[in-house]
Amino acid sequence: MRLPVLAAAGALALAGCASSSPTEAPDSMTTDSATADILQTNPLLQEWTGPYGGVPAFDRMALDDLEPAIEAGMAAHLAEIDAIAQNPEPPTFENTIVAMERAGKPIERAFTYYGIWSSNLSSPEFREIQGRLAPRLAEYSSKVTQNAALFDRVRAVYEDRESLGLRDDEVRLVELVYDGFARNGATLEGDAKERYAAIDQRLAELHTRFGNNVLADEEGYVTYITQSQLSGLPASFVQAAAAAAEERGRPGEYAITNTRSSMDPFLTYSDERDLRERVWRTYYDRGDNGGEHDNNALIAEILALRDERVGLLGYDNYASWRLENRMAETPERALDLLMAVWPAAVARVEEEVADMQAVADERGDGVTIEPWDYRYYAEKVRQDRYALDSDEVKQYLQLDNLTDALHYVAGELFGYAFEPVPEGSVPVFHPDVTVYEVTDRESGDHVGLWYLDPFARPGKRSGAWATTYRSHTTFDGLETVLASNNSNFVKGAPGEPVLISLDDAETLFHEFGHALHFLASNVAYPTLDNGVRDYTEFQSQLLERWLLTDPVIERYLVHVETGEPIPDELVQKIRRAATFNQGFATTEYLASSLVDMKLHTMENPGDVDPDAFERQYLAEIGMPSELVMRHRTPHFAHVFSSEGYATGYYGYLWADVLTSDAAEAFAEAPGGFYDAEMADRLVRYLFAPRNAIDPGEAYRLFRGRDADIAPLMRDRGFPVPEGTE
Repeated sequence: MRLPVLAAAGALALAGCASSSPTEAPDSMTTDSATADILQTNPLLQEWTGPYGGVPAFDRMALDDLEPAIEAGMAAHLAEIDAIAQNPEPPTFENTIVAMERAGKPIERAFTYYGIWSSNLSSPEFREIQGRLAPRLAEYSSKVTQNAALFDRVRAVYEDRESLGLRDDEVRLVELVYDGFARNGATLEGDAKERYAAIDQRLAELHTRFGNNVLADEEGYVTYITQSQLSGLPASFVQAAAAAAEERGRPGEYAITNTRSSMDPFLTYSDERDLRERVWRTYYDRGDNGGEHDNNALIAEILALRDERVGLLGYDNYASWRLENRMAETPERALDLLMAVWPAAVARVEEEVADMQAVADERGDGVTIEPWDYRYYAEKVRQDRYALDSDEVKQYLQLDNLTDALHYVAGELFGYAFEPVPEGSVPVFHPDVTVYEVTDRESGDHVGLWYLDPFARPGKRSGAWATTYRSHTTFDGLETVLASNNSNFVKGAPGEPVLISLDDAETLFHEFGHALHFLASNVAYPTLDNGVRDYTEFQSQLLERWLLTDPVIERYLVHVETGEPIPDELVQKIRRAATFNQGFATTEYLASSLVDMKLHTMENPGDVDPDAFERQYLAEIGMPSELVMRHRTPHFAHVFSSEGYATGYYGYLWADVLTSDAAEAFAEAPGGFYDAEMADRLVRYLFAPRNAIDPGEAYRLFRGRDADIAPLMRDRGFPVPEGTE
């Protein structure tokens, strides 16, 4: 069922979906005349036209149209739902489950545009609209999931599912739809049902405020420096910082923006320790600055409401409810995995800090390593131990070349070809966006479109993500995929190539893995395109492994000035340093995952002081003082700006266990990472089915067994626990 996904408006950037279909109301649907008029005239609700099965009219986006579009779309969808619920015919798979899959296409189209404003083009005006819509969207969702007559029909089909002659994927669809109702209050009655809906509305408001507060702190805190403060910074970073300052009306200065893509390289290279501390504090204090954008009180209320809501359903805590239908199944299993890795990660941090302190002492710097020193001295150790200069590597990582590398890998593994669409044939929401047609190389058949939006700008949320504007379905005729990758790389000066770090290059491959997961889908129904959270990161993490495969190195990693391929010696340095700084990377991630899980399993979570809890809990588990959580609680948007990753941040590690295990399977294959038989199994079992089969079963079909933790520990250079081989 589509609605629970759509109602989580804060998560649209991760899982947006829209379809091309007529906006006319079906005969069985009754809407008032005002709604009917808006359905016919509002550009954000109109059927997508043009080539490639229709495309979003991003050139017709007007913010004034958004609120009426969402309101009319909700009303139209609720009328469709009511017609399904009141159908006098006995409930069947077709007239109930399939009818629900078919419903709501106008509102999905409106949500595509909503997602663009929310993630790519946010503004104060949009945020006002978003704040008004959030509780109404939650109410709309509740009207579906708590529609008793509709749930009775769904339950009837669910109870008879094994006797209806359905395909396996259709049985799974019925089970997922039923579960979506049962886990979201449909079984409640009376006051409990009303309270559940009220909590949903309030949470929608709080999630929206949380995300907007983080964005406000990202936009509102920019560190400007002068030429005399550039010591240690690479030329490419200096050029980008100058361009960012000029864009903000400060020519002649250099802007360090409050995003990871700007903060991380500054902390890595700047010789100005006081400035490193200022930039570090600005970044890690997002949402924690006091005043109108402080998120601490919101967190306590969110936690209390989530706990109360699942209590109405009979669960002990939010995490137990959330993980019930994930691969982990229980918070205990997720915590067991996190804590299995934690001691080795912390031990490695101690080694890394000792190495960095030795470098600082040898240089006579007179410092004790603090969090704002970690990246800086880690880079010195890297250069000393591996003779590996991150900025030297960066000269071989041009964004345009890496984009071509993505297409090459997709061609070799999936048989896809990527070609830019003719100029002007597909509308875009910003000039930075490039659109490619994706086709099957062998048949020439159209697969979908791929939108690439790579650069940071005001109003765009930080980080990197993938989304779809339309997902693959066949139940009402073939619908092809419109996929998008979005990043926050710092744009260089006009005409200058954009160079990115090795970490950013891995992220580029990671997010493209999500896009390939969308494009490869062969599912029939929209609900089956919704992934299982601790599984969907696996496919994207796995694709990172192709960045340093020989064909990519030889063809695409060439020097920005000379065009010469990256030297073998430098490649070997990168590979030897693959486990370098894994203590830092693993520990900062695990700390965020553990705090996420603990906050959602505690008693009386509404009484929590997030700052105090964060410090106390991390001290209890031995968090090293030289680093902090990757996402501190007050800006942990994954967890508190929506419910998409709430108690789910552990899923990256869960997926990484699968990733390391699957990567060893490719490494052992006769053709290595480009082995044709392995590539076929990869697409057939791990990408194409999406959620049409159980993720655990899909992995066993690919690998022949369950995944083991030992490859993960080897990948990170940690000791392999006994009994895991």
